[in-house]
Amino acid sequence: MTTLKFFPLCLFLMLFMACGGDNSPSALFEIQLEGNSKSFQQNQNVAVSLKNKKDKTIESVTYTVDGKELPVSDGKITLNMPHLGDKILKANVSYDDTSVEVTKHLKLLAPNAPEIYTYEIIAEYPHDNKAYTQGLEFHNDTLYESTGKKGRSSLRKVDFKSGEVLQQVDLDQTYFGEGITILNNKIYMLTWRSGVGFIYDLKTLDKIDNFQFGESKEGWGLTNDGKKLYKSDGTEKIWFLNPETLVEEGHIETVTNKSINDSANELEYVDGKIYANVYQKPSVMIIDANSGAIEGVINFGGLSSKVTHHTTWSDTDNVLNGIAYHPERQTFFVTGKEWDKMFEVKIQKK
Repeated sequence: MTTLKFFPLCLFLMLFMACGGDNSPSALFEIQLEGNSKSFQQNQNVAVSLKNKKDKTIESVTYTVDGKELPVSDGKITLNMPHLGDKILKANVSYDDTSVEVTKHLKLLAPNAPEIYTYEIIAEYPHDNKAYTQGLEFHNDTLYESTGKKGRSSLRKVDFKSGEVLQQVDLDQTYFGEGITILNNKIYMLTWRSGVGFIYDLKTLDKIDNFQFGESKEGWGLTNDGKKLYKSDGTEKIWFLNPETLVEEGHIETVTNKSINDSANELEYVDGKIYANVYQKPSVMIIDANSGAIEGVINFGGLSSKVTHHTTWSDTDNVLNGIAYHPERQTFFVTGKEWDKMFEVKIQKK
């Protein structure tokens, strides 16, 4: 009896498959892009076509990325989306009085290679070589610094000329401190993997609130443009946070003309650009804050030789980390984890 019950089921499945019963979008149509490539430059014109696998009568096809329609002209679409990174090209296909949506993943890269920059040292200042620097920012000629490592994490107010710590708030030993930024008389500070950030009063350094991370998970660098916060998380994404609700309201992806980059650490916003320490490297990326394009890279390789390295406090390799812009002086200040010096520099194209 088992055999008799099984036979009709097999017959049904054979008939279903023979009649072309698989009407899923991918079984009907496939988006084909020029050269079968998966990576393209922003504003590139790309040949596009739709493979009609079942010879359906197609009435119309509309292509979109990020909700923006990409008109077809001479068989090509222009990838002129404002934000770079991983994208999904969607084709809405109308056929036989119905419609389906098929998709294709692609990478939208920067239109140009990053330019190379170097620096001129303006001055050197003492820096606490026990500070595992994670965040650095100026406010009214006073330097604010956050430090990391569990049991050593802190928020500090510093006299940058003497290196003296004017005021310090230590984090609970369970937290690993990360980046900071200052907006509307508040200091926002991240922790690494605890999924929580802290808000402090700028004048008193009293903690006034906590906030939870959203999809970004980890906390790395933090900066702001006067309206929103930018947060790096150890991935290719830099997130936009509402400073009132601390909700993540979008992101950009950091991208060169050849690949998507996931190494942005400490952040500083200046005139539409995000300056980001490259994780564990002696360099800083210059990122367009709107598109995510890495437009430049600053090579700070020579600074490490000017610092007295040590292993007293940790097994750190004393890497460059910490960048702050002084708007009145129009210079940048950079240091590293447990460096005994801070450098005031001017950035210049190589």
